[in-house]
Amino acid sequence: MPKTSKRFTALLETIEDRDYTPNEALELVKANANAKFDETIEAHVRLGIDPKYTDQQLRTTVALPRGTGQTIRIAVIARGEKVAEAKAAGADLAGDDDLVEAIAGGQMDFDLLIATPDMMPKVAKLGRVLGPRGLMPNPKAGTVATDLAAAINEFKAGKLEFRADRSGIVHVRFGKASFTVEALLENLKALQETIDRQKPSGAKGRYWRSLYLTSTMGPSVPVDFTALQDIKLEG
Repeated sequence: MPKTSKRFTALLETIEDRDYTPNEALELVKANANAKFDETIEAHVRLGIDPKYTDQQLRTTVALPRGTGQTIRIAVIARGEKVAEAKAAGADLAGDDDLVEAIAGGQMDFDLLIATPDMMPKVAKLGRVLGPRGLMPNPKAGTVATDLAAAINEFKAGKLEFRADRSGIVHVRFGKASFTVEALLENLKALQETIDRQKPSGAKGRYWRSLYLTSTMGPSVPVDFTALQDIKLEG
């Protein structure tokens, strides 16, 4: 068993055995994010789905209104004028066959890969490299696009792709410890609404099972997800 540090043990003692309201949980997670860097705040949602069935899979995107607080490096695989369009829109890497070959050779210094539809047959050959890292472009995720400028701007501004893992759990980062509670709540609410809106057709019974919030180095805090669903934010 790994040893628990005195710091982490002390933080655990601040968490009561109950479901917190969203605001209470965010305040506690922020207070416990006392590492020497700006910790990332994450949501972990257990859903009543079994992703081994195609009609119970969840893969989509969420546009976080307050952004992620992180800078992401975007690579684009396109052809001809689209390469220049991608670079002009802020892509960190852009190319055609040369970039495909570079990625096949191990160049992975990017966080997101966008491809135009005409390049997908070549990108498909990179499945063994991109798949395990969750970087394979997908139309449902908005990473197969013809309007490269719009796609790049959306992801730079805070659009995130997420999916339920094999256990039916969604893991999503939605801000930084330096964010205000109000900003974090706005992002969390956008995530909750997206999960509800994208409920798989095959999901049966109770959809939401549990919601926990945590920071990079802090303990998780259980949240009353029905209270989150009931919140109505202005605007």
